[in-house]
Amino acid sequence: MKEVITEAVNLLSTGQPCVLATVVRTQGSTPQKSGAMLLVREDGTGVGTLGGGCVEGDIWFAAKEILRNHGGPEFKDYYLNEDIAARDGLVCGGTMYFYLEPFWSETDFVDIGTHVIEAYEGGDAVGLATVVNVSGQPNTPQLGAKLLLHLNGSVTGTLGDPSLDEKAISIAKNISEVGSVENFTTPDGTEVFVEGFTTPPTLVMVGGGHVGKATADLADSLGYRVHLVDDRPEFSNEERFPYAEQRVVSTYDKWTDHLDLNVNTFVVVATRGHRYDDMALESALKTRARYIGVLGSRRKTIMIFRRLLQQGISLDRIKEVYAPIGLNIGALEPEELAVSIMSEIIICLLYTSDAADEG
Repeated sequence: MKEVITEAVNLLSTGQPCVLATVVRTQGSTPQKSGAMLLVREDGTGVGTLGGGCVEGDIWFAAKEILRNHGGPEFKDYYLNEDIAARDGLVCGGTMYFYLEPFWSETDFVDIGTHVIEAYEGGDAVGLATVVNVSGQPNTPQLGAKLLLHLNGSVTGTLGDPSLDEKAISIAKNISEVGSVENFTTPDGTEVFVEGFTTPPTLVMVGGGHVGKATADLADSLGYRVHLVDDRPEFSNEERFPYAEQRVVSTYDKWTDHLDLNVNTFVVVATRGHRYDDMALESALKTRARYIGVLGSRRKTIMIFRRLLQQGISLDRIKEVYAPIGLNIGALEPEELAVSIMSEIIICLLYTSDAADEG
C-alpha cells in the first residue's frame, strides 16, 4: 500500500484534501482482506483498490460525498449477498467493514504518513493504531484518534484512553515487523484497528544458477524485493538480475555480513553444491528471516542437518528449515521449481499474517 500512503502525503503537502478508505475487518469470503486501501482524491480519481465491483463503487461514492460535504470520518459495513456477488462475478458472500477518513491538511496525516513511507523503504518498522468505530456513549474515544508506535518503543499520539493505548501498543509490538494487521473491540463497542508497516516481503536468493534465476524472476514479478547472493560474479551481476536491489558476491559462509535481514525476509538456499549449501544455510540460520529453505533431496538435507547439529545449531532451530523446499507439485524444471518454492513462501506469508490477525 506504499503508493496509497505516498499519494496521500503528496496531496496533503500541496493543500489537496483526500479520503482514505481502509478495510478494517472481514467475515467470510471477501474480495479483499483487512488492510486493503483506496485513496480518493478531490477530483474523484483514486489510488489503490478495495476489491472492485459495487463494493468499491459504493465506498468510492461515500468518500466523494465526504469530500463534497466536508464531512467527518465514517465506519461502514457491507454485506456481500448472493445477488451482489453474482452481479459482480464474485465468488464470495461475506461482510466487509470499512473506515473512511478524510484528511484536509498536512497536520492530519503527513507526519504519520512519512514514517510509514520510511518503513516501507527500509527504515524502522512502525505500528499505527486508529479508533475506527465508537459506540456514541459518553466518554468514548474520538473517532480517528491515532497512536504511532516506533520500533524503539517510543509512542506518538494517543487513543484517548490509557487502557486502549496499552492494548494497542502490545499488539503493535507483535505485528509491526511482519507488516500484518489486527483489530480489537472493547466491551463498550470501541473498535481499534492496528496496522504494522515494514518493508515489502523480501526474497534473498542464495545461489544465482538456473533455479535461483527462475525463482528470483518469479519473486520480482510477484512484487517481492529481491537480493541475490553468489560467490561468482558472472552469476551475481546487474545484467543477470537487473531488478535485484542488491547483488552480493561473497563466500557462502560470509554472505550475511553484506545484508541486513529483517523478519519479513525469505531466504532460499540453492547453490551449486552440497558443501556450499551447508555453509550458506548455517549463515542463514543466524539471521532473523522468517523463512529459510534449502533446495535438495532429503538425503542431502539430512547430511547438512547432522553437521549443523555438530556445529552447535539447536535442533529446534534446524526444524524451522523448510527442506526439501517448496510444495510437492511434481516440479522438475527450474521454472516449475520456482512456482513450487514461491507457493510455499506465499503460504508462509499468509499464515503469519492470519496468525497475527487472530491475536
